[in-house]
Amino acid sequence: MTILTVPEAETSPSLTRRTRVFRRLRRNPLAVISFVILAIAVLVALLAPWIAPHSVEDTDFGNIFSPPGTPGHFLGTDDLGRDVLSRIMFGARASLEVGLLAVLTALVIGVPLGLAAGYFRAFDAVIGRFTDLLLAFPFLILAVGLAAIRGASLGNAAVAIGIAQIPGVIRVIRSDTLRLKSLDFVAAAVVDGASDLWVLSRHILPNATSVILVQATVALPAAILGEAVLSFLGLGIQPPDPSLGTMLATAQQFAARAPWAATLPGLVIMILALTFNVFGDALRDALDPKGDR
Repeated sequence: MTILTVPEAETSPSLTRRTRVFRRLRRNPLAVISFVILAIAVLVALLAPWIAPHSVEDTDFGNIFSPPGTPGHFLGTDDLGRDVLSRIMFGARASLEVGLLAVLTALVIGVPLGLAAGYFRAFDAVIGRFTDLLLAFPFLILAVGLAAIRGASLGNAAVAIGIAQIPGVIRVIRSDTLRLKSLDFVAAAVVDGASDLWVLSRHILPNATSVILVQATVALPAAILGEAVLSFLGLGIQPPDPSLGTMLATAQQFAARAPWAATLPGLVIMILALTFNVFGDALRDALDPKGDR
């Protein structure tokens, strides 16, 4: 008789769900590559004031439109002789800052509303109408309109993008709350006399954490693209502060003479958005409980 053995690591009770999630991420090459790229981008953004070769406001009128590879300017210079590499570093820093603030705004407002809509039938209709009202406007149109009303600045851009992302957060959290509400452990807590607030805070919200994390990774690239669009239109970060969007807006009129001044910031935006999307998809797959079966 043949005895089938299962590796100890697979059957050990100490193998927690978190460990299994990390293992799945490590086994996914795209997840590892995207995580490394994002880690480097975040590290460069945090250390930009110390590692940038030049100040973002330093001008060198003797080196206007210097091509990449010029001594002292690895990625060339723009129309005012400013170092493109330094401005990209600080521009990526601004994009990540706006993205994080926008997603945090959307989660702080959207998660409680989504929980209330999914758990309390009386609130569902009201919150649903509010969500439908915001969804009637495309994401970028709503963000542009809110930014135009509040004024152009980094903080206002983050708030505008965050508000535009609230409907998506509400719908995802509401759907997961409805699913969790129907499970046996929630029904058992209600039968034991637990209050609604206790059930939401102790049972539903902790089990919805994975959905919230995935939604955050999905919302971040949209927020980064939103910041670039707002800055490109003059409704985001204002000069002389660098932004990838403002760099694109300035460089478009010199695209034929200095294509790198527009290509490089656009490439950074694309890489940031793509890697966040790839890592978000990998995280969603790793957190999927079906993978435990």
